[in-house]
Amino acid sequence: MIRQALDLVIENISTYQLMEGFENQAVMYSVVAKSLLFFGVLVLILALIMGIFMYFMRQTIIVMSRLIEYDMRKEIFAHYEKLSLAFYKRNNTGDLMSRITEDVSKVRMYLGPAVLYGINLVSLFILVISSMLSVSLELTLYSLLPLPFLSISIYYVSSLINKKSEDIQIQLASLNSTSQEVYSGIRVVKSYVQEIPMVRFFSGQSDVYKDKTMGLARVNAFFFPLMVLLIGASTLLTVYVGGIQVTKGNITPGNIAEFVIYVNMLTWPVTAIGWIASIIQQAAASQKRINEFLNTEPEIQNSIIDPKSLKGNIQFDKVTFVYPDTGIKAINNLSFELQKGQKMAVIGKTGSGKSTLADLILRMYDVSSGQIRIDGTDIKALDLANLRQRIGYVPQDVFLFSDTIAQNVAFGNRDANRAEVEQFTKYAAVYEDIKGLQDGFDTMVGERGVTLSGGQKQRVSIARALIKKPDIVILDDCLSAVDTSTEQQILGYLNNALSDKTTIIITHRIYTSLNFDKIIVLDEGRISEFGTHETLLQQKGFYYEMFEQQKLEEEQSDTPPKTH
Repeated sequence: MIRQALDLVIENISTYQLMEGFENQAVMYSVVAKSLLFFGVLVLILALIMGIFMYFMRQTIIVMSRLIEYDMRKEIFAHYEKLSLAFYKRNNTGDLMSRITEDVSKVRMYLGPAVLYGINLVSLFILVISSMLSVSLELTLYSLLPLPFLSISIYYVSSLINKKSEDIQIQLASLNSTSQEVYSGIRVVKSYVQEIPMVRFFSGQSDVYKDKTMGLARVNAFFFPLMVLLIGASTLLTVYVGGIQVTKGNITPGNIAEFVIYVNMLTWPVTAIGWIASIIQQAAASQKRINEFLNTEPEIQNSIIDPKSLKGNIQFDKVTFVYPDTGIKAINNLSFELQKGQKMAVIGKTGSGKSTLADLILRMYDVSSGQIRIDGTDIKALDLANLRQRIGYVPQDVFLFSDTIAQNVAFGNRDANRAEVEQFTKYAAVYEDIKGLQDGFDTMVGERGVTLSGGQKQRVSIARALIKKPDIVILDDCLSAVDTSTEQQILGYLNNALSDKTTIIITHRIYTSLNFDKIIVLDEGRISEFGTHETLLQQKGFYYEMFEQQKLEEEQSDTPPKTH
């Protein structure tokens, strides 16, 4: 359209000038003006139609890529949740995060912009180059001569940009990790007066980040002038060679304008070749990383759906467990039996296998040999979700979410109302502590429960486990950070309310106020001592030594200091 309009003007200028002084000159002017107006309106209409279709094209492809990104993130997150503890010990959190964020974004870039501009590139090439060839083969070749150099240059520059961007992302992740550690461990930093050294360390990392970003800025600064130079060269060649062709009578002046527009239309698709190639490479690498985790099968498989209550009979039959990644034998030929409603204490030195015993009952790991039976059924044949739902477990490493205290307690039972939440915090002897806070149960717990004391976190965790109203209760050294009177209050509740619940308490202390039916002392995964409180004292082994040492400590703490 622009070519025809320009040719119309050029062809009619000389005629218009020859008609000077004649009445027909005005008529001629009117005809040319109307024709130019027609072409102008037509070009605007075509541009509008192009914009409308471009909108729908982007709505189709870009929106589709965003929806796929949304689905992928959900799928990866859901798959992460299915994977066992061993997987999380093998892989660090940063890597898990990067695959669900950075890698998914790079795949989306391929599914969206790369596909969009790929289609755009192919269709424009076919349409534009066929139109150019229909006018002049020679002018087409000269006009397109700089474009391959542009594409190769863009590919090279894009590769540099991607390499530098990856280095920047790695350094940024390091900066974020340092910041997160300092914020989480601010008490330690302040108590050791390490603020200035930490600032120096962070400044050093920031300098590295600054140098890397400045390097990227320099490459980007080279990128755009290179594009302008090669596009300008292509336009100059078009005008120069086109001018020669016009003087020879092979083409019209309008064809030169037409070719300049064609060259500009091809600029972005040609520029995008290198960019698209780079995106495809990144997306392929990212999808490979995503598939690596998606193809990881959970080591703990749920073979049955059977939501039913458990009586609470637990039997370990010659159980041995070796950690798959380290080869450490944590449990060695362990056998014992607990009937419904019985309470058992598990005592032993650090590393004797106490916490592993709890993980095996929860089926966080499968045994290497032997069998664990609950109510006479191998736990591998039980509904995994129901098994864990029926067990109230308080781990040694207490974890609270960044939410209100009420929501943290109700995490154990989503259907619990506020009255139940408050009641179970009373059982866990933390109700008064919570009421003393400014916002009470609506107090926001900081990251990992940093706003609460160690004892408060433990007791909130106990309330969270008890509100499940479980059939089996496992407490893993969860009273280590509470004072003696609070400990007695909690133990009093455990004695009364859990009288019909099978209870396993893993501890470094001896609780004489709790009526244990059985006590086992673990040593390197084996039972070294077994019996009741009285029988173990008579054996005068590790349990007896612990009891005497604890009694001595309590007597010393009760003795008032001497005054002079």
